[in-house]
Amino acid sequence: MADKISVELIKQLRDRSGAGLMDCKAALAASDCDLDKASDWLREKGLAKAAKKASRIAAEGLALAVKCEKCGKVVLLEVNCETDFVAKGDAFRALVEEVAGVILAKEPKDVEEAKALTESLFTDATVKMGEKFDLRRFVVIPAVEGQFVTSYVHMGGKIASAVVLSADEPELGKGLAMHIAANNPQYLSQDEIAKDVLEHEKAVQLEAAKNDEKLAGKPAAMLEKIVEAKVNKYFAETILLSQPYLLDDSKTVAQALKEKNASVIKFVRFQVGEGIEKRKDDFAAEVMNEVNK
Repeated sequence: MADKISVELIKQLRDRSGAGLMDCKAALAASDCDLDKASDWLREKGLAKAAKKASRIAAEGLALAVKCEKCGKVVLLEVNCETDFVAKGDAFRALVEEVAGVILAKEPKDVEEAKALTESLFTDATVKMGEKFDLRRFVVIPAVEGQFVTSYVHMGGKIASAVVLSADEPELGKGLAMHIAANNPQYLSQDEIAKDVLEHEKAVQLEAAKNDEKLAGKPAAMLEKIVEAKVNKYFAETILLSQPYLLDDSKTVAQALKEKNASVIKFVRFQVGEGIEKRKDDFAAEVMNEVNK
């Protein structure tokens, strides 16, 4: 059968599936040179490959912001892969953009529903690129009258951010989206900080103050004020409105907004791989494992 498999047939299957030459040849041999059956065979093998890759860590990838030009909605999403090489490729970017399109069209309620809707896309991508892929998270920002969304993608997709303003100020919106990408604020204002988080930091600063020889003997009321100031300073670095504005550090973000009579309604920031422990490869062991199979 292998002798009957023409180069042209292999090329057709490769163009259709994106799979490797030898995989295409094996698929045709197993399917009596039927292209449709061979395509199914590759997908079935792709499912097997995906299962084998389930234990691998997908910590590379892309974070993108994609806008629906018809409806005005914006989706921020992070899709992970295993290697930086694949993350930088056109095929992977096309996959992420296609996933974004499905999310914008279907608006799944959570990641699990989104994964179900895009399962075939990821299966096909595994066949083509041979890696584990994972839709890690997404946020859909709806188009609301009187609200204006600006997004920014940094370093080709390492960080994606979006900010929703109450005023149509494109230049300010772009600057703030860049600021959010660069400075990684955790809160919009102090009002968003949970009470238990504030109390925890206050207890830490109070204990530090008690152990500070320079503060020994200070009245309790003065010590309380010192601790409060330290807590405010600690959180100011993580509060968007309190941060020095990236494009003009002579003013805070709050001041930059006030000058334009605007306010921030919401912001989102995704950085690829944050919180994921990357795999530490032992290349020699991996090679020996392949040799001994």
